[in-house]
Amino acid sequence: MYVKQLSVFLENREGRLEEALKILKDNEINIISLSLADTSDFGLLRLIVSDPDKAKQVLKEGHFSSQVGDIIAIRISHAVGSLSQVLGSVTEADINIEYMYTLSVGIEGASLALKTSDLEKTIEVIREQSVHIYTQAELG
Repeated sequence: MYVKQLSVFLENREGRLEEALKILKDNEINIISLSLADTSDFGLLRLIVSDPDKAKQVLKEGHFSSQVGDIIAIRISHAVGSLSQVLGSVTEADINIEYMYTLSVGIEGASLALKTSDLEKTIEVIREQSVHIYTQAELG
């Protein structure tokens, strides 16, 4: 039930993001979702892509440092309090939410990518709420 996420380390300079995205485009790798965080010296680009292993390889060939790791992708309803309810149950289970970002997947409800301190336990907690948990195949 985990989804593979590609994390790419970028120098914080003009054109570097576009270089990475062009490599993915030129290798026919679809970007499903992304998040970019930056500091004055570098950026961290988190991506869910159609082929994370190929993406890592072609980015390496283009002199980008990256890694592939596991996250959870879920869909919650568009209802007041639904995000609070899901995240509250994760917190109550003593699981730390390390980061999250939204996904552009589907039209039913909101989709989120979550990285927690305990992915397996998080899935158990979220399943109790009848929240859809994406598989890699659904996103790729």
